[in-house]
Amino acid sequence: MRIVVVGGDAAGMSAAHTALRAARAAGRDVTITVLEATGHTSYSACGIPYWIAGDVASGDDLVARTAVEHRAAGLDLRLGARAVAIDTDDRVVRYDGVTGPGEVPYDELVLATGAMPIVPVWARPPEGGLVPGVHPVKNLDDGAVWLDLLVAADGPAVVVGGGYIGVEMAEALVRRGFRTTLVTRSGVMGSLDPDQGERIEKAMTAAGVTLRTRHTVDRLVTEGGGDGRVRGVVLDSGERLDAALVVLALGVEPATALGAAAGLPLGEAGGYLPDPGGRIGPHLWAAGDCCEVEHRISGARAFLPLGTHANKLGRIVGDNLLGGDRRFGGATGTAITRFVAGDVHLEISRTGLSTAEATAAGYDVTSLVTEGTTASGYMPEAEPIATKVLADRRTRRLLGIQIVGGPGAGKRIDAAAAALWGGLDVDDLAGMDLAYAPPFATVWDALQIAARRLAERI
Repeated sequence: MRIVVVGGDAAGMSAAHTALRAARAAGRDVTITVLEATGHTSYSACGIPYWIAGDVASGDDLVARTAVEHRAAGLDLRLGARAVAIDTDDRVVRYDGVTGPGEVPYDELVLATGAMPIVPVWARPPEGGLVPGVHPVKNLDDGAVWLDLLVAADGPAVVVGGGYIGVEMAEALVRRGFRTTLVTRSGVMGSLDPDQGERIEKAMTAAGVTLRTRHTVDRLVTEGGGDGRVRGVVLDSGERLDAALVVLALGVEPATALGAAAGLPLGEAGGYLPDPGGRIGPHLWAAGDCCEVEHRISGARAFLPLGTHANKLGRIVGDNLLGGDRRFGGATGTAITRFVAGDVHLEISRTGLSTAEATAAGYDVTSLVTEGTTASGYMPEAEPIATKVLADRRTRRLLGIQIVGGPGAGKRIDAAAAALWGGLDVDDLAGMDLAYAPPFATVWDALQIAARRLAERI
């Protein structure tokens, strides 16, 4: 069997190695070719902001498995090979490689092309590329560019986008000593409800970040130096912000142009639509950030580009390529990040649906924010925590949980995610047997207190 995988990061390499192990266990002869457009494989994109901040010494530290290790395991890995066309009739993938064009035949094809950063028109000069000083944060090459930009920059920074990468890059820039402004068309962390987002905004402001919420960038200012470098941004309000650096943190979109050109169907967000086993067509599979997955709470397709899903989907596809029957169980949108700068240490996490998402899905939403502490109040570890629980008023089913708080707050989301995964209601969560000792929790954990109070209100 000839397997071709397009994309050599989380989903693609998980699929390739799982298929290789399954073939060897079954005594089957397979060749697995991996086409990767960049020069990097199997790295933690989520760690790049922390590399830029100085917490990680080198980009090499973010690499889980090198090209040499992949090849030693038995994969035909081709770096710098960008797939440009799929012939589904003859089962051939055509690519542009470092030595010129090539093609590789397949019996089964896995598309694991990931996602690409959103780059607005205003970030590109007429001659193409990016305005100097303006850059996204998506792969290891981007991380290296940012380290060079930080050394050369003499002036303030503007982060455009208030999601996970925007918050993490604002942290990195503040810690690097840059005067930083964050611009976002909604509130900060718009995937949370506004009342929780306001807590994040207050903390970031206290750490020295200037916020321009509910604004967009209209254009860049490059005049004045003769070198075309960015010198500022102009907002939709007309306000000008000085900027020697501009971070593009506007989110990502599925990298599905290859499949779209071959006639493969796409979802509303532009992602592939694999079945629970990862199949998108005869002899065609897809996994990772190029896909839309089923949301376990709403039942709808959702674009949730996270390494957790990519690795799981990749393993499922790898098994199924060799005759397995594994199924992806869907996702609840569980995510976590932090903002740490100066005296501010804030952890942010969520799972399930926001109020707007739950309402759109047809639920009769009720919710409550409960404030408490991460440990018993008499302990020095005690930090504030605000827990928002959302439930359906009629069935009492849990719909979502959002947590914003100090050290020790964020990972409580895992217990909440487990409750959502199991379809529990607010009474179940309030009654769960969670761990207690004064340095770690109150006798009723903050998560349970929040669920109990919402249950009483319903």
